[in-house]
Amino acid sequence: MILINLLPHREVARKHRRDAFYASLGVAALVGGVVSGVIYLWYEAQISSQQGKNVFLQGEIKRLDGQIKDIANLQAEIAGLRARQQAVEDLQADRNLPVHLLNELVKQLPDGVYVTTMRQENQSVVLQGVAQSNERVSELLRNLANNSPWLTRPELVEIVASSVNLGPRDQRRVSNFTMRVGLRRASEAQKAALAASAASAPASAAAKT
Repeated sequence: MILINLLPHREVARKHRRDAFYASLGVAALVGGVVSGVIYLWYEAQISSQQGKNVFLQGEIKRLDGQIKDIANLQAEIAGLRARQQAVEDLQADRNLPVHLLNELVKQLPDGVYVTTMRQENQSVVLQGVAQSNERVSELLRNLANNSPWLTRPELVEIVASSVNLGPRDQRRVSNFTMRVGLRRASEAQKAALAASAASAPASAAAKT
């Protein structure tokens, strides 16, 4: 019987397998390191690119903020110029307010109502007068509230009954009144007139139908 010792052959095969395993581990580690390095470099490039974009965006945001401030300052200047222009126009128009006030009083005063004193306080006028009755005072209030584009918000301050001697035997009772009414500027009066005409147009059309 012939005996063959296979231990050296098996030992050599085991060594070869071990060497191959270690070699494959080394190759895998090398490939993993290369892949990790490539991924790291790619992320670094992406981060650097994003940081560059962020710097650019921050610069653009600062530039836009400056432009917005310039626009806001320009709008404030325009608003100031418009306010000054409106103030000048109001001053020019206010010179004609007494004329419009007298014209409106002539139109709106009912029969039996007489104005004795008139005093302007900024955009309001205080009227004092005499009426034949309280009903005439009420009619004047309605006329000033509804029929005049130049006068607005009439308010009765005081009404006092008194007597007037018209002759030795003729004594009549009258009503002394004080009222305050707002006076519109020309621009406000134009708006009120347009609003009144727009409101009256549907009513007149309905009346015709």
